[in-house]
Amino acid sequence: MVGLAVTRDGLPVRSWVFSGQTNDMTTVAKVKADLRGWRLGRCVFVGDAGMNSEENRRSLALGNGKYILASRMRAGDEVSTEVLSRAGRYQEVRDNLRVKEVIVGDGERRQRYVVCHNPSEEERQRKHRDKLVAELEVELDSLQQRTGKGHSKRACELRVSARYGKYLRETATGKLLLDRGAIADAQRYDGKWVITSNDDTLNAEDLALGYKQLLRVEQCWRQLKSGLHMRPVFHYRPWRIQAHVSISVLALLLERIAEIRAQDSWRNLCAKLQKIQVVEYDRGEARVQQTTELRDEHRELLQLLRVAPAPRLHAVTGVPAPDA
Repeated sequence: MVGLAVTRDGLPVRSWVFSGQTNDMTTVAKVKADLRGWRLGRCVFVGDAGMNSEENRRSLALGNGKYILASRMRAGDEVSTEVLSRAGRYQEVRDNLRVKEVIVGDGERRQRYVVCHNPSEEERQRKHRDKLVAELEVELDSLQQRTGKGHSKRACELRVSARYGKYLRETATGKLLLDRGAIADAQRYDGKWVITSNDDTLNAEDLALGYKQLLRVEQCWRQLKSGLHMRPVFHYRPWRIQAHVSISVLALLLERIAEIRAQDSWRNLCAKLQKIQVVEYDRGEARVQQTTELRDEHRELLQLLRVAPAPRLHAVTGVPAPDA
């Protein structure tokens, strides 16, 4: 199990390798202890909903620790009953992002939430659900439904389907119908996510943008796994696994530095840089190796990356020695 600490810009600054049986909170304690020795001016733990529990929040808050955590919206707790139903005006942060702050409880039981809303994502999810409901209506119209305990094979498939099952209900006679209540309830969550934090120095906008930095971490993971092919790891010695991961993280660091300097994706940078090649050709009895002629876009890119251009001429071999 690999851990990664990144800056606001997605630069990896530290990595950890843990045994696959390590508990999540054990890793958090180790990470906090290691980063505390760096004397960082400000460190905020950002996690998804899987890390959000009362015990985890208490552990993260020890030693004046600060966190930003996503909250489950369909757990039936105060998030779904109070936070999402609380009236209030959204604050526009940027395109396709609005935020609304909600405080639940008083004193020590006070919990601060921020409801984030993406109108574009809401529209996408609504259209997707409308399409599912239309498909489900066609399925129900063509379904030969039986009364009683027995169901047809297709009816059973619809009931257990992760795609359609949540929008179906069964009557007392065993007939399948659209669950209009479930469809209406799903509309409450379109384009929304809820985060919570114990850092009162950050406003609602800072918390929303801080949580979106988690996407940068996810991008780092995807690049490590797919682009740099960190997995699979065929080592069995712990120090070799550690070295393998450290080299991969260093490669990721170089990629991120290049992306930040050039303000472009690593994929686009590679496509441009691959056009700079070394060619070999014969000229008389000599064999020449030289770099292809650089274009203006190549010179500009190398200047942004602060990399000196390759020498024009690399080697000349096979030249006969002059007569004595």
